[in-house]
Amino acid sequence: MIGAVVFDLDGVIVSSEELWDEVRQALTHERGGRWAPEAHRVMMGMNTPEWTAYMRDDLGVPMTQEEIVRELEGRLITRYERDLPLIPGAVDAVRALSARHPLGLASSSTGALIAAVLRLAGLTGDFRVTVSSEEVPRGKPAPDVYLRALELLGVAPAGAVAVEDSTAGIRAAAAAGMRVVAIPNRIYPPEPEGLALADVVLACIGDLTPEALPA
Repeated sequence: MIGAVVFDLDGVIVSSEELWDEVRQALTHERGGRWAPEAHRVMMGMNTPEWTAYMRDDLGVPMTQEEIVRELEGRLITRYERDLPLIPGAVDAVRALSARHPLGLASSSTGALIAAVLRLAGLTGDFRVTVSSEEVPRGKPAPDVYLRALELLGVAPAGAVAVEDSTAGIRAAAAAGMRVVAIPNRIYPPEPEGLALADVVLACIGDLTPEALPA
């Protein structure tokens, strides 16, 4: 019996990793920092305090963490409002599942970015709860953001399914004790060891139907 389905956002509903990479790299260069080739993979899954500290301390961006957040949120929301990079099939998949199960969202994006994406996609009403990893002590691959979403939904981990695309996200959901549907990110594919933790692997979110969820 499935009590709830909890979605990731970036890489599952919106194809935004490239935008995150672009705006972080641009800001780093503009402020005289040192962008590293591995920076995006290092930051993938981190919560807001973690990745802003990485940009400040490791990439040498001479801004406070709060300034980095405000600047990147503003740039990303502007881009989303101009052209939201929805993944084909994502809206239909969310709506099909929301008609059958309570939905949550557990994302490494900030609360403002989550709200902007769901508003622009017309999906705000489909999610009973949304949780940003900035609200919990640790980002993915720690299970904190998923455990908080399940707490708000009132569902035990064993009765919930996560929908993820990345190594950090799959590990986070598995560590929370959830069943996992993996839809591998084509640009930043999950590592084989992480993908092996998934209960179901789908080629695209268009294949995510209520019947495709692990029993």
